[in-house]
Amino acid sequence: MKRIARSTLQTAINLVFFAVLGTAILASVFFMTHDAIVKSEEGEKLKLIMQIVPPTLFDNDIIQDTLSVPVDPLLGNDEATLAYRARLHGEPSAVVLEAVAPDGYSGKISLILAVRANGELAGVRVVAHKETPGLGDYIDVAKSPWIRGFDGKSREVYKDADWKVKKDGGQFDYMAGATITPRAVVKAVNKALIYFGENRDRLFAASEPKKEKSK
Repeated sequence: MKRIARSTLQTAINLVFFAVLGTAILASVFFMTHDAIVKSEEGEKLKLIMQIVPPTLFDNDIIQDTLSVPVDPLLGNDEATLAYRARLHGEPSAVVLEAVAPDGYSGKISLILAVRANGELAGVRVVAHKETPGLGDYIDVAKSPWIRGFDGKSREVYKDADWKVKKDGGQFDYMAGATITPRAVVKAVNKALIYFGENRDRLFAASEPKKEKSK
């Protein structure tokens, strides 16, 4: 009986040991790769920003001129994001916002959009999505030019009723059999433009000078 109990205890100890060891290994791998993953994601985001903010729109360091944007239903973000500000000769030129369409066919669709100071869209890009390959993924600029249809659009020209796919009486094209995906993107872009209109002055406010650390 004692032998069985001793064997059971030893087995339990072994299981705990390997569980702890496995957790430690996974944690180590996470911490070793986390920074690299973040840098890769930031690199991809920078590439997309350069696609939607033409060099003629800024002469500042757009990647450093940022503003923390809190959670807001109009942006669909569930955590703070960054707004990237473009300035030309010291004057506001455009701002890049991150937004989320929560109601894609297969889940959330992450977007970035560049809005000129006058409220006109300079461009929109999809950062991440899980839409059906070959059907709903045409929102990706690498698969289709559909997303470029937002270029130059604004709420000054397009009213609320226009910010829908044509099937719903709006102004935006869609692919037959894949209406949910573009419908979600169009709605998210419109809401982001509303956010821009309500927060324009704050988004373009001059960056506060960084305080020097006391020695």
